[in-house]
Amino acid sequence: MDNRFWRIDSRPEGTDFANALTLVEAPLAPLTDGEIRIRNSHLSMDAGTRLWLTAREDGYQPPLPLGIPMTGLVLGEVVESRAEGFAPGDLVRAFGQWADISTVDAVMSGAILLDPSVADRRAWFGPLGMNGWTALWGVERTGAARPGERVLVSAAAGATGILAVQIAKLLGCEAWGIAGGAEKCAYLTDELGIAGAVDYKAGDVGAQLDAARGFDVYFDNVGGALLDQVLTRMNHYGRIAVCGLLADYTAGTRTAPREFDQVLMRRLRIEGFFSPDFMHEGPALTERLRAWHEAGELVMPYDVTCGLENTLAAYAKLFTGGNIGKVIVELDQ
Repeated sequence: MDNRFWRIDSRPEGTDFANALTLVEAPLAPLTDGEIRIRNSHLSMDAGTRLWLTAREDGYQPPLPLGIPMTGLVLGEVVESRAEGFAPGDLVRAFGQWADISTVDAVMSGAILLDPSVADRRAWFGPLGMNGWTALWGVERTGAARPGERVLVSAAAGATGILAVQIAKLLGCEAWGIAGGAEKCAYLTDELGIAGAVDYKAGDVGAQLDAARGFDVYFDNVGGALLDQVLTRMNHYGRIAVCGLLADYTAGTRTAPREFDQVLMRRLRIEGFFSPDFMHEGPALTERLRAWHEAGELVMPYDVTCGLENTLAAYAKLFTGGNIGKVIVELDQ
């Protein structure tokens, strides 16, 4: 059987993914012990995977080698298995390939069995997936948000940010978000009901932030110059949970805060966190997230692109601000 997949041919410059990745077709190799074959129904587009396409050796994962299929989180059904605990027909989520069919080691890919009774299986990428885990962990554990505190989230209209502001509200906090454009800010305030939204495209971000009178927790998905604006508006003993550095991913820069002295002046704590570090907590996190989701208290809009051949256009949305919510590629079945 032949399989289509996106092959990494070179390191992309900025968002020029079309000149770095190629859609190719090749025969599937036989399974080996411990492997499963997944017919992908959905691909998750995640900004953090951009770092895997660089040559950086000091990231949270070594760069992906050239000439191999692009790796990403996938959702689908097992069609063949040589791994204990997985059988054809099982619904699974795993780190597979941007492909029609993913072939993975069940253990190394983090493959997990999913409850097929969930009405919208896309939720396993959003509220019930790693975006949900990351949002809950970052607000409650790394950010140590307490009821009554003011929580600010950057990239608040993206997949993780949109969940983080809702979780902050559910935990009894006053939630604020930073997003790009009036439409995204209106969604955050009018649809999700957060306390305030800052439009970084509208100019004078600092003045907009001043309306909140200081923040206790900053859930940072962006880094870059935006971090400087927030550092000078943190309350004493505030916490900054660093989830992502979106400003650096395509620009090739490295965040270097000019206002770093505020960490001392305001006695701030800054801590990075990464979802694989708490994957063992996944079942407990999912249980809490599912209760909120099924009660209608934790929602996710989906930006869906159809067809494997259109994957790169969907991926680019993460870096150009062309989406609200979770970006997903839906494959033909």
